[in-house]
Amino acid sequence: MSKLKAHLDNIALSHSVFALPFAYMGAFLAAGSIPGGHDLVWITLAMVGARSAALALNNLIDLKYDKLHPRFTKRPMVTGTVKPREAALLIVFSLALFFAATAQLQPLCLKLWPLALIPLVIYPYMKRFSWTCHLVLGLALAVAPVGAWIGVKGDISLAVLLLGLAVGVWIAGFDVIYGCQDVAFDKTNGLHSMPVRFGVRGALRLSRLMHVISIAGFTFVGILLGLHFIYYIGVMLAAMVLIYQHTIVSPENLSEVTQRYFMRNGLVSILLFIFTIIALV
Repeated sequence: MSKLKAHLDNIALSHSVFALPFAYMGAFLAAGSIPGGHDLVWITLAMVGARSAALALNNLIDLKYDKLHPRFTKRPMVTGTVKPREAALLIVFSLALFFAATAQLQPLCLKLWPLALIPLVIYPYMKRFSWTCHLVLGLALAVAPVGAWIGVKGDISLAVLLLGLAVGVWIAGFDVIYGCQDVAFDKTNGLHSMPVRFGVRGALRLSRLMHVISIAGFTFVGILLGLHFIYYIGVMLAAMVLIYQHTIVSPENLSEVTQRYFMRNGLVSILLFIFTIIALV
């Protein structure tokens, strides 16, 4: 059980709250109501497989940096609780699960699987050479609602692409805030980020801009799909969460950027998913 817990900690299972509700949101919007159980099960398994592979791969690739980072001393791979070989085996198993689940959904999913995995694979390397790393992370999560929509409906529409954009800039903007803590470490180790490139103050401005774009994107999704006004209550509540998150951080004080701050952002995806369900049913 301790080994299982270590692997679950290594892939940060609790952080599924960021992408999984948006995947379900894409599925519900594609169906226009409650999707079939078959689709929901395979979408869930595809998400679990892709996300587990991505997190394990990220921790494996970044291990040499994580061992130096004072905030990551308790990570399972840093402590040795999870060995690199074990992480590699988990990645292979997770990818196999992803492929198997994708094959059970609409045929277009199987044709487009490389587009889903490419950002997951290249993201761990991005901080080594570009401050756009946050945007690649956003692209990786944007795949969740788009992929789920395709899995249910078998096509691509402007509305779901806009939903993917909104999700992508939401997570990218939040990742910029989180990265503001690591400016000194990143500079020392030759790593790149928006806070390193533009300074903490400039990075926080860019984060606010991305979150404005995100809320606008969620709003236009509702307009394009003709969603019930209840959906917009969810968008408004999500905006309030983001506004609050921005009010408690500043270039002079990043002390609030804690694990609690990190998890609180999950309210955005949860609120939007809940109000999407209410609007559809």
